[in-house]
Amino acid sequence: MTITDLPFRATTAQACHWLTQQTREPWHLPRLLENGLIPYVWLDYDASQPELFGDANGGYPAPIFFEGDTRRLAAGSDDVLITITKDVYRIVAQLPPPGIRRELHELRFLKKDLERLAGKLERAAAAALLPPSDPVVSEGVQESQAGISKDQVLIAFATLLKINLEQALDGAGGIFGDEGARVKTGTKKSRNKTLWNPVTLALGLNDVYRVPMPQLKRAFGSHDFLREWEGDWKRTLVLLGK
Repeated sequence: MTITDLPFRATTAQACHWLTQQTREPWHLPRLLENGLIPYVWLDYDASQPELFGDANGGYPAPIFFEGDTRRLAAGSDDVLITITKDVYRIVAQLPPPGIRRELHELRFLKKDLERLAGKLERAAAAALLPPSDPVVSEGVQESQAGISKDQVLIAFATLLKINLEQALDGAGGIFGDEGARVKTGTKKSRNKTLWNPVTLALGLNDVYRVPMPQLKRAFGSHDFLREWEGDWKRTLVLLGK
């Protein structure tokens, strides 16, 4: 299957087959999810949840990105359970319990996301063949365990999102938690000591919430507390080809 053969919305089998051809390595659903790919399922219009569909009276493809939902899929569930998704306007929406269930064969992966991942893996493989770099430079590229505070995160990124960012940080799900950009967790008495890596967070905001990259680049050049991260941010963009 070539790039032109890959459907706009590929099934899990089609996505795995295509990536296997590109990388010469086996692929399966858990590996797709581990590499950050977001699956979608088509939701037919449901009159009981009109706020979810807006003007899309025929339905729309809903993303599955919430950590609990994707973790369940990666663990080998027999079906799909969506508890949090985005509405037709791409605003995060919590679904009424118990959520929406779909069959595994209904999962779809976007062609552009698959192509982006294949390119990223190709660049990583090429970089692995290069001679070792200067250790001083390498240390600067490694993810720092330092980060920025909640207040700083809100100052830098809150206006770029339609969701309640403060609530998302407190919820610590997905890109906002320990599996995402959070690098240090404060106690109940010192929550102000919780820190997030702004580079990891910004990449997540672009991938998950589709915050435009130019706006994120502008943020790193506009706030003094992000200036020390600007070098890591630019190096990361170069490595990812963005």
